[in-house]
Amino acid sequence: MATKVWAMFLVLFTTLLTSSAQLLWKKGSETLAFDVMGIITNYYIIGGILLYVVGGALLIISFRGGEVSVLYPIIATSYVWVSLLSIKFLGEVMNNFKWLGISSIILGIVLIGFGSKEPVPGAI
Repeated sequence: MATKVWAMFLVLFTTLLTSSAQLLWKKGSETLAFDVMGIITNYYIIGGILLYVVGGALLIISFRGGEVSVLYPIIATSYVWVSLLSIKFLGEVMNNFKWLGISSIILGIVLIGFGSKEPVPGAI
């Protein structure tokens, strides 16, 4: 089955949702009280959980549109989203090694995408 473009974009959108959820969890952890009411009233934690649920449902839908070996590596873009979002919303700092890591992740995803094409006859 050839992987459809909509499925790839849906996985990419899912990674944005789940990465946003992780930032919400980070914000929620700053004021988290480890009791039932503390968790129920922590809107950052609740919001993060809801984003993960929506992301999981969308991921399942996206798997109908293609090969898991192509779609699942796109989830690695979560590392990219979290890094970029944490700069903007948490004031975190990126160094050259982190930028190199992000570049490597993007390159790896692109290479896996190219590797999903039909094999060349006679190639190993």
